[in-house]
Amino acid sequence: MKKDLLGIAELSSEEIYLILDTAEAMREIGQRPIKKVPTLRGKTVVNLFFEPSTRTRTSFEIAEKRLSADTLSIAVAASSVLKGETLVDTAMNIEAMSPDMIVVRHAASGACHLLSRICRSRIINAGDGMHEHPTQALLDAFTIREHKKRIDGLKVAIVGDLLHSRVLRSNVLLLTKLGAEVWVSGPRTLVPAGMERFGVRVSTSVEEAVADADVIMMLRIQQERMQGAFIPSLREYFTVFGMTAERVARAKPDAIIMHPGPMNRGVEIASEVADGPYSVILEQVANGVAVRMAVLYLLAGGPEGE
Repeated sequence: MKKDLLGIAELSSEEIYLILDTAEAMREIGQRPIKKVPTLRGKTVVNLFFEPSTRTRTSFEIAEKRLSADTLSIAVAASSVLKGETLVDTAMNIEAMSPDMIVVRHAASGACHLLSRICRSRIINAGDGMHEHPTQALLDAFTIREHKKRIDGLKVAIVGDLLHSRVLRSNVLLLTKLGAEVWVSGPRTLVPAGMERFGVRVSTSVEEAVADADVIMMLRIQQERMQGAFIPSLREYFTVFGMTAERVARAKPDAIIMHPGPMNRGVEIASEVADGPYSVILEQVANGVAVRMAVLYLLAGGPEGE
């Protein structure tokens, strides 16, 4: 593994499979009566989240504690950032305290790449702007592989707000790298220009995108990132693009339904689908801990940590 985990773009397919295989071993730790191993004892991990997060921050914290790391989570709302301190100054002050790893979520695309160039600490990208969210794509791949036993050759339909989604970018990079056939679908106003360059099929018809799909991955409508009228109304969006039982029926009979969360029920997904027999949404959350344990473990075992 390299020094940092900045995005799927930087990982080879071999490195992706190494993380997924390591996560298999890590998941077993979470099933023990005492969910703790001494692997990262003496290592310090700082969680630096400039944006709200429930699942990602919580699962990183649980992963760190299960590996016996010393952890510190900084809530930016209660930090010097509100007094005008820059990202670089914040990071350099944390760096001065000699942490081993910094897990960063930031609203600016490329923030983690910037920090990786100036910090000795290993940087883990927990989501940067509209750029990437690598650990989400890894836990999604882990969940798909658990159910389908492979990723190569599967048809994966990703539906929703494609324009503002860092989850989309990381998943497209990972799934195409591992040989899946990826279809993306959403309103034309929410499809990034040139999506086809990434080796995916683009359709504004959800019905076409999900036809015979092995995996359906829904994306949240990110209203907080929208400046402008991208969709007429949430009700109309659900009518045309929402994942209903009727649309799921067009996919393969054993298709799985995924969502990175948080879900907007009745906007991108119907409750009967989110809570239905093919939904693996809560499994994704559980698998996130194992995958993030694997990432922390592999980065800690790099040249300096051996």
